[in-house]
Amino acid sequence: MRRAASLGALLAVVGPGLLAGLSDDDPAGITTYSILGADHGYRLLWVLLVATAALIVFHELGARMGVVTGQGLTGLIRERYGVRVALLALIALVVANVGTTCAEFAGVAAGMELAGTPRWVSVPVAAAAVSVLVVRGGFRSVEHVLMVLAAVFAAYVVSGVLAHPDWGAVGRGLVVPSMPFDRDGILLVTAAVGTTLAPWGLAFIQSYAVDKRLSVRDLRYERVDVVTGAVLTGVIGAMVVVACAATLHATGRSIGDAADAALALEPVAGGLASTLFGVGLVGSALLAASILPMSTAYSVSEVLGTEAALDDRVRDAPVFYGTFGAVTLVAAALVLIPGAPLVQILYLTQALNAVLLLPLLVLIVGICRDRRIMGEHALGPRGMGIVSITIALLAVCVGALGVVSVAG
Repeated sequence: MRRAASLGALLAVVGPGLLAGLSDDDPAGITTYSILGADHGYRLLWVLLVATAALIVFHELGARMGVVTGQGLTGLIRERYGVRVALLALIALVVANVGTTCAEFAGVAAGMELAGTPRWVSVPVAAAAVSVLVVRGGFRSVEHVLMVLAAVFAAYVVSGVLAHPDWGAVGRGLVVPSMPFDRDGILLVTAAVGTTLAPWGLAFIQSYAVDKRLSVRDLRYERVDVVTGAVLTGVIGAMVVVACAATLHATGRSIGDAADAALALEPVAGGLASTLFGVGLVGSALLAASILPMSTAYSVSEVLGTEAALDDRVRDAPVFYGTFGAVTLVAAALVLIPGAPLVQILYLTQALNAVLLLPLLVLIVGICRDRRIMGEHALGPRGMGIVSITIALLAVCVGALGVVSVAG
């Protein structure tokens, strides 16, 4: 009886961690992982292992802050550091989020073009679909649709298995660190970290936990949700790397984006692997195209002091829904511009995410250590040690990228 009650409580809480984690495996992430596997084989899989561990740590902090304070991330930054710092954080988030939302619609376009549907049809339809879902659906409806969309990620796991990888090399790549020291290699590693531990994901998980009305007694179940979402994110990303390492790297083929990877898989891994890769690309794009504008809308509303929820009507939350609509419209329009550098937008925004992560993580740690805000749930010495190591590793990546860029 007690086990059934615990399972029921867990199922009631599941959502923020799972969706925030899996939406990191969006087209920008899949492209980054695909290039990582195609260019470097299995040797950089350890980067995903480290990034997944960091994702668990900081998504748990985000969920904890939301549950304990009942506020979103940018709202807490405003309270702790003042309006000026909150506005700077918001500007950084909006710039990165619009760029990454472009990547989501670029993913829809690329995936549907594999099936013969032109982008001028697929992108407007996708933008309209996610807008109707968020504007017309209540919180529960939106969550249920997003959870169904998340199931599409199983396609990447199957695709990786069908590629028949060298599992011994996979194991070595996970536990034996190696590092390319050229500019492109360091940019790729930085992008892999930035796409796994994305700033918008940190803002989303906290605001979504608030919108879901989780309480402190739900924290232990929410931690299970966070760990599950993060581990699945890492496994899916690793399987994308594995699929491309076993096929494209083994045959010396380079790619420009995830759509190239889907096409290139067919002659070496079979039509089913290629099709599943394309299906995963479109499904992940739709999931993230729903969540990214939502994350931006939460952040803008919180900084302006007009917090809103998905159950609010449009006329009661004009800032929230206006921001959602604006981000969706701008991103979709940019993708439809002829000759738009979609791959550069998709790839470089992930490196930008890593750069923006550094100051954001410092702000988060300051909030989590503040007992006036977090009370008994404030970050302790052991937790502080873990987050300090994570921030230091990220600083090394960003610093190395800066050095090689200047030297180049």
